Amino acid sequence: MVDIISPVDGRVYAQRALADGQEIESALAKAEAAQAKWASTDMATRQQLITAMLEIIDQQRDVIGEELAWQMGRPVRYGGNEINGFMERASHMAAIAESALQAVVPSEKPGFTRYIARRPLGVVFVIAAWNYPYLIAVNSIVPALMAGNAVILKHSAQTMLCAERIAAAFQQAGIADGLLSVLHLDHQQTASVIQDRRIAHVNFTGSVAGGRAVQQAARDRFISLGLELGGKDPAYVRADADVPRTAESLVDGSFFNSGQSCCGIERIYADAAVYDDLIDAMRQVTGQYILGNPLDAETTLGPMVRPSAARFVRHQISEAEMAGASSLINIGDFPADDPATAYMAPQILVNVNHQMSVMREESFGPVVGIMPVHSDAEAIALMNDSPFGLTASVWTQDLAAGEAIGQQIQTGTFFMNRCDYLDPGLAWTGIGDTGRGASLSQIGYEQLTRPMSFHLKHEQ
Repeated sequence: MVDIISPVDGRVYAQRALADGQEIESALAKAEAAQAKWASTDMATRQQLITAMLEIIDQQRDVIGEELAWQMGRPVRYGGNEINGFMERASHMAAIAESALQAVVPSEKPGFTRYIARRPLGVVFVIAAWNYPYLIAVNSIVPALMAGNAVILKHSAQTMLCAERIAAAFQQAGIADGLLSVLHLDHQQTASVIQDRRIAHVNFTGSVAGGRAVQQAARDRFISLGLELGGKDPAYVRADADVPRTAESLVDGSFFNSGQSCCGIERIYADAAVYDDLIDAMRQVTGQYILGNPLDAETTLGPMVRPSAARFVRHQISEAEMAGASSLINIGDFPADDPATAYMAPQILVNVNHQMSVMREESFGPVVGIMPVHSDAEAIALMNDSPFGLTASVWTQDLAAGEAIGQQIQTGTFFMNRCDYLDPGLAWTGIGDTGRGASLSQIGYEQLTRPMSFHLKHEQ
């Protein structure tokens, strides 16, 4: 059995049995058979399925919000945000599918018909993380199905109920048997599924170590992998930034979801001219947070996913303080903070540097370090001083300067005056230890199809 240990109170919230060999084989066989039929359906049929599924999910948003709070600690007041994003991404990817998947036709050549068709890969194995369990899953599931693939979904053990709810919504919407299956698996079983000949593509979201394990499992197979791994996303606040608005956005980008976001803000570089004003403004905004039980309507900051995750972040903070960093936030202002549990107050660190792990290693928690800089060049060098490259942001009123800085940043997505958001019209991708591949946008469909060239010579 697998237990979902709730970060709310440390109790077992739900239990599920791991799939046995027969269930795994049945899911793979059914997926292969269902995909062969599904690949011949038209776009309108596929679109109708997605639309029906979304209507069902939308009707359940309140229940889903409460389940999210119990499973991974996000306050119920924010549960609807995830469903909004789920619907936005699914709707966009379904809407662009026909144009994104149309054949590529080269210039005309007399006597020949030539084009490149986009063919489905087959069975796509989606391994989704717990921190945004609906958003992460939908990035792969909807475009995979719209491209004519079948899907086997394996969710994090922390959020298994989310996978079941997605599958139930598809079943209620009338999906064909086997076209979308959910399997609860351990690491060894997951590796075994990756190695099965019927799996044509794997989309994994998780840790760098997890990404390496997926690559290792697939080492003897010629299949494609989409790996969305870690992040240590930087923000640069220029001297001309609107400091109050920037502070509000950066605090939200740093601490929303208790900092457990791969594209959250984890390090900030501020021009020395606005540095003091920025940290004062961020301290004031942070002080307005209410740490507590995520099931309470007034709570704006819930627990981290588990006590061990909070201990890791606390250790990073303690280590930085021993090396000279200073904490701006008085933990006493957050009575629910408890080192024995997953409840952890947010923290802002100053007097930090890149010798400290809190500025180099992914924290994935409610802490952010801020350093003063004296030029764009210095900020750019520090922003690029990382093994990760998921997102980065600049805060400025100068569009030309902001875009010029973005051209020099080693990242997958570059923001100006916003952060921590996935636009489904743009490719979601990264470099370095952030992984490889891309999801969302038209480019996301290229990851879930294979090109097939047709070279037809006309009869003489």
